[in-house]
Amino acid sequence: MQVRIYQPAKTAMQSGRAQTRRWVLEFPPAAPRFADPLMGWTGSTDTQRQVKLNFDTREEAIAYAEKHGLAYQVELPQQPALQPKAYADNFKFDRIGRWTH
Repeated sequence: MQVRIYQPAKTAMQSGRAQTRRWVLEFPPAAPRFADPLMGWTGSTDTQRQVKLNFDTREEAIAYAEKHGLAYQVELPQQPALQPKAYADNFKFDRIGRWTH
């Protein structure tokens, strides 16, 4: 069983970077999910799937995994390539692309 250590990406519903600075240690699914025959709800016998441990740094998460004898995989976050833009660039004379309203 190999745990996953990663830094969560921001959701599409948030504009800020809240909840993305911390590192998460997540256990892989050990048992498949199944549909309850009476209600149709999805369930599982795997309780570790519900556990997500948060750490301030990547080193703390790795130290926890090593202390408890867990094999781990670290996924480094991808940094977005920000291109600085000015609002005035929308009105340049030599602008590439059509101007439509």
